[in-house]
Amino acid sequence: MKTIHWFAATTVTLGLGLALLPPAAQAVPAQPKVWEKCAGVAKAGMNDCGALDDSHKCGGQSTKDNDPNEWVYVPQGTCAKIGGTVKGEMPAK
Repeated sequence: MKTIHWFAATTVTLGLGLALLPPAAQAVPAQPKVWEKCAGVAKAGMNDCGALDDSHKCGGQSTKDNDPNEWVYVPQGTCAKIGGTVKGEMPAK
């Protein structure tokens, strides 16, 4: 009989504790509003869209790491921090 009371008390306490936790949606940061086209930081095969020198027109076709003609979109203000060169912006949709 004591086991049932202990189990019920534990269940109620756990339920109240979980109810007081903040919703998970509040822990997710907002998406950046503006993205930069950042050249010179893309890894081989990981570039976004075409090369700046028009050597190809598609994403994923870079052949070497950190090629100054290959780029990726990063949140505004990030490119200089990671050693790239800003080549333009893309506003959020």
